[in-house]
Amino acid sequence: MRFLWPLINLAQVVLAGIWTAGWITVALIASAVRGRQDPGLALARRIWAPGLLRLAGARLQVEGRQRLDPSQTYFFAANHQSWIDIPSLFAALPLPVLFLAKRELARVPFLGRYIERMGMVFVDRADRRQAVETVGRATARLREGWSVVSFPEGTRTPDGSVRRFKTAAFAAAVEAGVPVVPIALEGAGRVLPRDGFRVRPGLIRVRIGEPIPTPGLTRDDRAELAARVQREIELLLAEPGGSQPHPLG
Repeated sequence: MRFLWPLINLAQVVLAGIWTAGWITVALIASAVRGRQDPGLALARRIWAPGLLRLAGARLQVEGRQRLDPSQTYFFAANHQSWIDIPSLFAALPLPVLFLAKRELARVPFLGRYIERMGMVFVDRADRRQAVETVGRATARLREGWSVVSFPEGTRTPDGSVRRFKTAAFAAAVEAGVPVVPIALEGAGRVLPRDGFRVRPGLIRVRIGEPIPTPGLTRDDRAELAARVQREIELLLAEPGGSQPHPLG
């Protein structure tokens, strides 16, 4: 099989590119016709993300969904192992979400346009002034009723360990007064490692923690809040498995 994997992975990357470009085009047209983001986000959740996970041979196991109220607005904070974290969260969460996305993705054909048109927030961590504006835009999205997903480590970790969380994005949750939900991702780095495109079939676990309320907190509390969320994610990662895989789609 080791001789076949490069050919299989090449076919997967081509098919993933076609799948992504096709559904992003459909999502942009649907959202433009309706004049709102909902159709484009629904297509990502219900078709694009599950299809991409199937293409990778990934099985998705979701734990803790009962802790979420789909009518509530949340700030989700997750550890980051792989690019496949994004479709995993799209498919796992029972409500439409916007992501905080790296500024570099704005230059990626189709994807950059989709991120912008869906109202997601670009992050430029090298520019302090832009970081302040990012918090403002994320706060505005939360106040509009959109749930937001952040990867506070700021990058994908090569060994699956959880790096110290950056605190800036938590200010958006505090200012908007929405609950912060810890999410632990496990197995994504084995399905799609950080370096290269070496996809292997496997199980991805998404563990959703208890929402942490933010009323009464201020910007000065964001470091303590970030540390608490990181501890919760580390505890979720330490839990043994046991739930049945959640069917995709």
